[in-house]
Amino acid sequence: MSLIDERQDFSDVADVFLLHGSMQSPAFLDGRLCGLLALRDVTAEAWLEEVCLSLGVEHPRDPASAERRLGWRRQTLEALSASDLNYAPFLPDELFSLAEQAQGLKEWTLGFMEVVDEVADDTLRERWSQTLKEAIDDLEGLGQMETDIDDSTENENDLFALTEHARMAAMLLYTEQHPGKPQVEQTDAPVH
Repeated sequence: MSLIDERQDFSDVADVFLLHGSMQSPAFLDGRLCGLLALRDVTAEAWLEEVCLSLGVEHPRDPASAERRLGWRRQTLEALSASDLNYAPFLPDELFSLAEQAQGLKEWTLGFMEVVDEVADDTLRERWSQTLKEAIDDLEGLGQMETDIDDSTENENDLFALTEHARMAAMLLYTEQHPGKPQVEQTDAPVH
């Protein structure tokens, strides 16, 4: 099984960043990736180039690093287009403090919104459903959220709800830009 076939998470991608000497979080780039896949269908080559530019390198350090980045792109695309709607942004998990998780969500949102602002002109936005327009407007505010929060059940619940909102906005953008992918309205045929 190659690295591409393995399910990756935030820590896997962060490790590749560290391997290249970068202390930045992959959350911002994951937000960009999601936006690019939804609005522009970024190619594997273009994605690899974008990650390298972000890390300040000309090319991946080794083939495994390149595979990991391409697997990240493919995994995201598969999740966005899957009928089970299982897309989840690459964010710090419960091993990180709530403040670090909130910072990751903020960075993801900033990356996602950067692409939306670059690509989605007024003509495109006019074709969006009212639900999508409202979800994107809400994400604008999420990019301004306070991330210096303490670990509490209330903050954890709030952060979960905000993360879920970002996740749903991303999937809604993808499904509206790619009608029929996924086939969310389709039901299984009745069994006779």
